[in-house]
Amino acid sequence: MNNKLYGDLIFERSHTGRKGYSLPKNRMGHYEVPSSWRRTTAPQLPECDEMTVVRHYTNHSENNFGVNNGFYPLGSCTMKYNPCINEEIATLPQFAQLHPLQPSSTTRGAQAVCHLLEQALCTLTGLHAFTLKPFAGAHGELTGLMVIRAYHEQRGDTKRIKVIVPDSAHGTNPASAAVCGLEVVEVKSMDDGTIDTEHLKTLLDDSVAAMMMTNPNTLGLFEKRIPEIAAMVHDCGALLYYDGANLNPLLGVCRPGDMGFDVMHINLHKTFSTPHGGGGPGAGPVGVRKGLENFLPCVSPYHGNFAVAMRAYAYILSLGRDNVKMVGPLATLNANYIKECLKDEFLLPIDGLCKHEFVFDGLRDKSTGITTMDVAKRLLDYGYHAPTIYFPLLFHESLMIEPTENESKETIDGFIEVMKRIAQESRETPEMVKSAPHNTPIGRVDDVLAAKHPVTTYQQMKGEADDNH
Repeated sequence: MNNKLYGDLIFERSHTGRKGYSLPKNRMGHYEVPSSWRRTTAPQLPECDEMTVVRHYTNHSENNFGVNNGFYPLGSCTMKYNPCINEEIATLPQFAQLHPLQPSSTTRGAQAVCHLLEQALCTLTGLHAFTLKPFAGAHGELTGLMVIRAYHEQRGDTKRIKVIVPDSAHGTNPASAAVCGLEVVEVKSMDDGTIDTEHLKTLLDDSVAAMMMTNPNTLGLFEKRIPEIAAMVHDCGALLYYDGANLNPLLGVCRPGDMGFDVMHINLHKTFSTPHGGGGPGAGPVGVRKGLENFLPCVSPYHGNFAVAMRAYAYILSLGRDNVKMVGPLATLNANYIKECLKDEFLLPIDGLCKHEFVFDGLRDKSTGITTMDVAKRLLDYGYHAPTIYFPLLFHESLMIEPTENESKETIDGFIEVMKRIAQESRETPEMVKSAPHNTPIGRVDDVLAAKHPVTTYQQMKGEADDNH
């Protein structure tokens, strides 16, 4: 076990009787806690002075990594820069201090923002109506599938219980369909990574409710046969669902509604710039074509994560109608530049033009046994967040890289240089790569052991540390 872990434990700095806080007098009066609720033993809490506590948490905060620290090429997640002006707008007291239950007559400004954002999303996607109420992308997926199911049920077409999902889809697609009570049917991809339309033909019948697609798909490849697929799906009476996870490279260039999609969700926290980590915050607005707007459900009495909507609207206004058209092309340019510069060192299973992201199948030279995990861990030593690894599942050593449109050529060139250096290290000093990272507060851990036997208390950790000493 890495002993660095124990160097800054707040318990290690504890001294009996030392305090670093003072509590104000209780203005609300004194109330006795019932004896049955009281502890019988004092809690085991550290006793430290204030500066020790401040420095402890400050040091730990500097171990966090985000796009404000450095390059974050996490594929299929669009970890792009969130301009500070968005935060300022979202925290304006006129909006931030609103209460969800206050009279609607006093929230006209917030309602106007929601309406204007919905209009902007309609313009950008080519769809007719949006609801902002879903709280996350997966929540949006479920909401969209509920719309589709309600549409079929209203027509009395209750036998439509199947949802077709590509084998390259995000894991939330089949999960959302299953939660909605629908049966998942997988359609295969061809060797070029796009949907096998011949296989799709064999799956389409009057039991299919919808087909879910991401375009570009999770390999970062544009599905060129969308109009053909849309016609096939509609001819059998089903609807076409767009997973908006990869909307970023299409932004301002082409629109899902124009391609033939009937329902979609958008990850506002990805495409429209909200910092997302640690499980949130997120937002998953759902849009529908004309004729489906009455099926948009009231999944919440509130307007979703309103602060995320505020940031998204500020981002859209900051770019404007003309500059929003640069988002997709720049994201695509950056991804293709990295791909072309690294494909001699890393195995590119599907060659050709990608969009905002692409997938390597590990190192080209596999003779030293260096895995994608090893490459990702070694990147941490050089100050870069690792890309997505082992997804999509189509390749054994998947390494998915998404640079976003925000990064400069100098930043991207630095990343390319480091990736080439790691490839060289893998040939010359493979053991150093296999044992990485070396410069982080915690070294290589046993992921399986950590999942099965997590260390959750200081006493347990201290005991293990003593054993290792």
